[in-house]
Amino acid sequence: MQNNSVFAGPITNELSRHLILRNRLLAEIPDIDEDTLADTLEGITNLREMLAEVIRSALVDEALAGGLSTRLSDMKARLDRLEERAKRKRQLALRAMAEADIPKLAESDFTASLKQGAPTLEVVAEDKIPAAYWKPQPSKLDKLGLLAALKLGTEIEGVALAAPQTQLSVRTK
Repeated sequence: MQNNSVFAGPITNELSRHLILRNRLLAEIPDIDEDTLADTLEGITNLREMLAEVIRSALVDEALAGGLSTRLSDMKARLDRLEERAKRKRQLALRAMAEADIPKLAESDFTASLKQGAPTLEVVAEDKIPAAYWKPQPSKLDKLGLLAALKLGTEIEGVALAAPQTQLSVRTK
């Protein structure tokens, strides 16, 4: 597996070589057609092959990232199940120890004991809580809403539609 720095230098060098040869051919044969120019450059440079290798490597990286993402998602689901299972087991032990009046369970590998916890907050009527206990949240820009409005022709001060950028589209069979 190759990283970006492995590709960057050779691609840059080959691109420079390709552009120099292209400019020379155009200067020496000004009426050369595009197909002939492309065929000639393909025969005397390795730029196309190098770009193809970079794209293949990107496709492999994307496939690995997709597989890892799926694996991470599966492992996160498993983690959630294990945490929930542990929580239910602790609740079962708590309930049984409390009902059986067993305040302490000492074993060779652990000691479990019942204790009174600290009071926790229970919100009974949120609308009656004084303003002093509310924290203001920072505003968040609705970028999708702005984009949709601009595309519909709405003029909004402070934003504009950026010029479209050239993108690389790669299809696989």
